[in-house]
Amino acid sequence: MSYTLDSDGEQRLEGYFDQMGRVLGRKDRREAFALYATGLFGDGERKSVEPIAAAACGDPERCRAFTERLLHFVGESDWDDRSVRLCASRYAIAEMVKREPVQAWIFDDTGFIKQGDRSPGVQRQYTGSAGKTTNCQIGVSLTVATRTVELPVDMDLYLPESWAADRGRCRTAHIPDEVDYRPKWCIALDLAERAVAAGYPLGLALGDSAFGDVGDFRDGIHALGLDYALDVKMHTRVQIACDGSMTNTMSVADVADVLGAQAYRKTTWREGTRKSLHSRFAAERVHVVRKSRIETQELWLVIERPDPLQPPTHYVLSTLPKSTTRKQLVRRIKQRWRIERTYEDMKGEFGLDHFEGRSYRGWQHHVSVVLACYAFVVAERSRAFPPEARGTQDHHPVANAA
Repeated sequence: MSYTLDSDGEQRLEGYFDQMGRVLGRKDRREAFALYATGLFGDGERKSVEPIAAAACGDPERCRAFTERLLHFVGESDWDDRSVRLCASRYAIAEMVKREPVQAWIFDDTGFIKQGDRSPGVQRQYTGSAGKTTNCQIGVSLTVATRTVELPVDMDLYLPESWAADRGRCRTAHIPDEVDYRPKWCIALDLAERAVAAGYPLGLALGDSAFGDVGDFRDGIHALGLDYALDVKMHTRVQIACDGSMTNTMSVADVADVLGAQAYRKTTWREGTRKSLHSRFAAERVHVVRKSRIETQELWLVIERPDPLQPPTHYVLSTLPKSTTRKQLVRRIKQRWRIERTYEDMKGEFGLDHFEGRSYRGWQHHVSVVLACYAFVVAERSRAFPPEARGTQDHHPVANAA
């Protein structure tokens, strides 16, 4: 995400801060936002309130006042997170779509490693960020992506059932009474509904089996007007559609074996300077079976099986049209993995997981400023580096996969 601003870029940043200032309203909030965002843009290793205040102040005698000012802005001030995120996302998307259309909406979650048990939503739980069960918070996010650029537009905190059942503990962490337990897929659907209401360009909904395994999530996404390509687990039951007729009900794991080795074709989805990324895939039209009911809608079942002697690694259900080729399916599905690089940038460059406060509002406010900073850089990079200039990078997806 590294990018050096020229004089024109500095003027755009001032204008961007002015836009945020109009959203925030009061002068003290505008100034605190600019101070906090400047700290997140900076080179400091730790991007929490005290290091940001120390870097901005330079005078030890005045540093405490700067710290208190930022603590109030991030942890207590009642400015509206959704308005800030909406302003940031619209700013960046306007630049992104000048170059290429939005193709995907990526749903995922990421962990915020924590010590202790007082931070809102913290407990021992699995996070892919660490690849294990550990003491952490979980944030569920929505990222809008073009062929070459991705922009996180929204994120919300996952509140485990153990927290939601202990309202006293919630009040200690300043979690509003109306915030209750929601499965991650419910949070993701709420993010999608907000994004549709905001008028963001629609894209193919992508997500892992935490979302794809839930029929209500698939239904909700489709009802919002989005196609999807969502991972499901091996036990998902389907019937293969064959020229208007259907086979017996079976799991997608059984389908993988029934198709036979000849159904799997080597497919490349990303070309890089060092190597191409490829695997073996099969694609079959199916009907999903839910609670002994066969759905009428015909979907793609895409199965990835790199090693014919080993079980498949991924199963994906997709509403993309029947005319979609295998290569097109794979290229679109594999866009989901770009979110991992985005999380790395947000944490490494902008301190997404550096917030040290213990309040729900503080967590939301910190995330909002990080999203706003990231959105500005995405807009700058979209303006400075058109897709053809990024074509030689190793994360560039195959442009002509059809």
